[in-house]
Amino acid sequence: MDHSTAKPGFFRNVLVRLCLFCVVIVCCRFAYLVTLKGETCDLGDFCFFSLPENLNVISGVGQLAGSVSAVMTTENAGKSAPAKPKLPDLWANKDFQKSAQFYSSVFEDLVAEGFLNPKSKTLCVETPMGADVYALREIGVTDSVGIYKKGSKPLVITGKAVKQPFADDTFDFIFSGAGMIDKSLKPGDFAAEICRTLKPEGFLVVHTGSNDTYSFNSFLHLFNCCTLIKSRNIDGFDSTIREIVMKKDVFVEEKVSDSKNNCRHVPDYKMKLIKKAEPLIKEEPKKPWITLKKNAQSIKYLSSMADISFKQRYVYVDVGSRSYGSSIVSWFKKQYPKQNKTFEIYAVEADKTFHGQYKEKKGVTLLPYAAWVKNETLSFEINQDPGHKDVAKGRGMGRIQPVESSSESASEVDVIQGFDFAEWLMSAVSEKDYVVMKMDVEGTEFDLIPRLIETGAICLIDEVFLECHYNRWQKCCPGERSSKYPNTYSQCLDLFTSLRESGVLVHQWW
Repeated sequence: MDHSTAKPGFFRNVLVRLCLFCVVIVCCRFAYLVTLKGETCDLGDFCFFSLPENLNVISGVGQLAGSVSAVMTTENAGKSAPAKPKLPDLWANKDFQKSAQFYSSVFEDLVAEGFLNPKSKTLCVETPMGADVYALREIGVTDSVGIYKKGSKPLVITGKAVKQPFADDTFDFIFSGAGMIDKSLKPGDFAAEICRTLKPEGFLVVHTGSNDTYSFNSFLHLFNCCTLIKSRNIDGFDSTIREIVMKKDVFVEEKVSDSKNNCRHVPDYKMKLIKKAEPLIKEEPKKPWITLKKNAQSIKYLSSMADISFKQRYVYVDVGSRSYGSSIVSWFKKQYPKQNKTFEIYAVEADKTFHGQYKEKKGVTLLPYAAWVKNETLSFEINQDPGHKDVAKGRGMGRIQPVESSSESASEVDVIQGFDFAEWLMSAVSEKDYVVMKMDVEGTEFDLIPRLIETGAICLIDEVFLECHYNRWQKCCPGERSSKYPNTYSQCLDLFTSLRESGVLVHQWW
């Protein structure tokens, strides 16, 4: 055997295997960064080495497409230039350049007004491309970084607005542009994280596309850790946007809402919305079953008149919901304009006949009690249509009253538990939430509404759809009134008027 030829063959095999091993390592590293970490490999040697921190990547937007000779470390400026790292193609993109120029102008104004300075530690929230971070570094605010679900180093790191990867009180200045908070599915968490990571006396600047007064006040409630400094309209890329500047309070305490006191002063913006709503029907209708049904078609929903984006939660409370397919499905889910928001639904229904329908309904919480003015045992009277084949559909509406005053003439009487609806509402929602309520309680509204107004709980509700029960003219018997309810239409009108005067947008329901 010729050992002289075997030796080179052995070394050749070793070198080939070593090269293959290196290729596998590089591929694994590339796949890890791009696939798992969501970052790019536009910079450095296959992402093994990041660019030095003192690299001057901000050399002017207009120069990006030119030579990269200016991109070098300061410490190596006098030495022979090493191999030039590749700049991301994104930075030479016209849209990126346009965005960077716009944000440069915005930040220069904020510097001139004293809200931002070169020494500010700055965060840009939800920035996909990092054009705002680029602009900050360009004007000299070098300690700037952005976060987005997919990072794009060196400008943007991986992170979520609703769960920032930073310690408390980290930043002097936080910016949220491009209306990103408008698009957030969790605006409450979005605001809470900014309040957590912004330093006391630090500044928050937000660009939003919402310009109505309702959304503006909702925004202020959402960021109650801060004090409003200024708000102005500026020209955006395609339309006018609102710029809001706020300053974080030194001592941030949980502000407990005093609903009763808040009801004493109704904000002008709420009264203006109420004036835009459909007018109340002043004259008692001769055929209420027709008039009120037509009136429902002309209702001006709050969510069709204002932007409801800046709310912590979205809640629908159906008091007297009956079956799941009744008002929850047939009306609220199908017809109410929700602006793509997901609502938590509470069904308040004392009639146990309908309870089984709610057992497996996702997003719906059943309160199997009677809404009342206090916690006590009540009688629940139901008039049943004996000739109706479907027991649920033929079942009349239930009326509640204290046990000792229950009527013996009712078709069916159940003993049920009543609960203080106003107290429950104040524990379940806050002024940061968007709350819609439908109430159909067979005359009990004359007890519940005054209680809601008295406690101030009514001011936690943004919009009410109320069916008021009175001794209306009967469809079956012309010229005769129903003896089922003692109240008059005039009393119903007073109830609706008192709600609108309390700043609640209420609609006459049927």
